[in-house]
Amino acid sequence: MKRLLLIAALLASPAMAQRMRPADVDALPSSKPALVEAYGKEPAQVGELRLPAGPGPHPVVIVIHGGCWWKGFATRQNTAALASRLTEKGFATWNIEYRQVGENGSGDPGAGWPGTFKDWGAATDHLRELAKRHPLDLSRVAVTGHSAGAHAALWVAGRHKLPKDSEIASPDPLKIGAVVAIDGPGDPAAEIALFEEACGVPAGRALFGGTPAEQPKRWADGTPQAKLPLGLKSGLVSASLFLSPAATAKWVSEARKGKDRASALILGGTGHFEVIAPGSPVWSQVEAFLVEQLKVTP
Repeated sequence: MKRLLLIAALLASPAMAQRMRPADVDALPSSKPALVEAYGKEPAQVGELRLPAGPGPHPVVIVIHGGCWWKGFATRQNTAALASRLTEKGFATWNIEYRQVGENGSGDPGAGWPGTFKDWGAATDHLRELAKRHPLDLSRVAVTGHSAGAHAALWVAGRHKLPKDSEIASPDPLKIGAVVAIDGPGDPAAEIALFEEACGVPAGRALFGGTPAEQPKRWADGTPQAKLPLGLKSGLVSASLFLSPAATAKWVSEARKGKDRASALILGGTGHFEVIAPGSPVWSQVEAFLVEQLKVTP
């Protein structure tokens, strides 16, 4: 909790007032999942499926929580309210948990490289199994994530462009049609110093097993921006130093050069957690952006 308070202090400024904390978002109302199911054998390899009203088949949004990829900072409860609201808007949502890193054995066994990336991929591909039993339209799959989960969402959207010999490649990745990154990095190496300072932990080094200089191939394979264009629609929500307006503009510019559809929502005067909190002063803007950007046309 002390480290989370550090994040709040670092982001507190006249332009970016940090009013909400992770626990405030965890406590927001959320709907009961239709199903909680494992996508692997490890305790953290689970997800929550929520289904909208109607017979379907429904478009699907994979939801990935943040927390600096660090054990103890956040769980899927942090994006439960977000997933619930997207379900109310007509999307089936698959709100996933995954193995998170830590120091001195405090993380989940197998977390980091390549385990955490493999979790994101396996959770995504598990939708094929869920679709055998639930009315999911796998021709309309999108992904969104917050903070460190925004990096994960962008990586999931671009993993089809990984080299076949990559440790974190999948032989047949499920096709993603759209992605929205909510206040998290598409190019973590470019801003890793600020990211780790805000997190208060060596988050990037723990996830990748070293610095960009020490592990250049890992950082290249795990950096979504290096895969542009992705061949799909992307949207970015910027509210703080976790995804600066400059970094947002760089993503949009590079994506559009490659003929990708890319859009941005730049929010001033808000905090890092308000952007995933239904009912916050900025939520109506974020929700409208999400609903539009997460739509996938088969």
